[in-house]
Amino acid sequence: MNTAEPAQPTRWMIYGANGYTGELIAREAARRGLKPVLAGRRRESVEALARTLGLEARAFGLDDAAALAAQIRGHVLVLNCAGPFSATAAPMMEACLRERAHYLDITGEIAVFEHAQSLHARARDAGVVLCPGVGFDVIPTDCVAAALKAALPDATHLALGFDSRSGFSPGTAKTSVEGLAQGGKVRRGGKIVTVPLAYAVRRIDFGDGEKDAMTIPWGDVSTAWHTTGIPNIEVFIPGSPRMIASARRANWVRPLLGLAWVQKLVKARIARTVKGPSEEKRAQMPTFVWGEATNARGEKKTARIRTANGYSLTITGALAVVEHLMAARPTGGTYTPAKLMGADLVTRLPGSGPLRIVQE
Repeated sequence: MNTAEPAQPTRWMIYGANGYTGELIAREAARRGLKPVLAGRRRESVEALARTLGLEARAFGLDDAAALAAQIRGHVLVLNCAGPFSATAAPMMEACLRERAHYLDITGEIAVFEHAQSLHARARDAGVVLCPGVGFDVIPTDCVAAALKAALPDATHLALGFDSRSGFSPGTAKTSVEGLAQGGKVRRGGKIVTVPLAYAVRRIDFGDGEKDAMTIPWGDVSTAWHTTGIPNIEVFIPGSPRMIASARRANWVRPLLGLAWVQKLVKARIARTVKGPSEEKRAQMPTFVWGEATNARGEKKTARIRTANGYSLTITGALAVVEHLMAARPTGGTYTPAKLMGADLVTRLPGSGPLRIVQE
């Protein structure tokens, strides 16, 4: 029997509201006068936050598909903030498709983006928007990719990257551990391929001076192709020589990192020791985002933009997409942030400067 109460037409939910980023988004939503239902697995922490913010709370897991669908029923939208998204995205997307609720999340996980794309036809037929990656992963880089495609329509190669010093939340750190076990990822000839960690190293000026940088398996390896159609994509972050050497040594122990008991041990340590950055620290640390598009003739265009700290951008970016879907009626399907809201989305967020493109 369905015990979930009927919902109002504009009812929406933040799942994982008791996590580091989910709580930040919930607090900002409440400050704006929005009324999301706060949900998560841990009843005590979800209800405590909901009491503080004057919002409704629900506690449920994702293991029972029918029970999950009943909890989603009547909501027009779910913003999933519960990572690692390798465990939460697929069941929540299924529930949203079943109940015709839009699905958003703040993942940067390539596999989640690819899974969402595989559901495009179902989402289109259901009139549901699936748009993972509505935080720092991947709004700024996705918008840079879209802007570079417009500036160099025949681009064949795209490099993206960012310089951020904000530190990890527990959820992001756990996702990174999973990513290490899966190796590096780049796109070649339109296909995602596995490469060694720190596969490519080059000097890049992200906007704060030239630095050594290495490839990472970031979400844009998936999303930038769906946004631009550019067939060859790499994503870079700055790395000291020591960091790059450590990443390359990790290639030798990748099989060990993939073992379930090792993952469990490392994630348990993260849960005990990793805390997200404070509001003061976030305010002091902007992010520099960079992109470079090249065509077959060797013509090159470079884009740069300075944005707010990654966590701060995730708060405002996620809520910008929520508010857009509350006001607009886009055709159902799977979207990237730039496909859904345009390449200028990042420039409309607090803390962002102009997006500048130059020919080099």
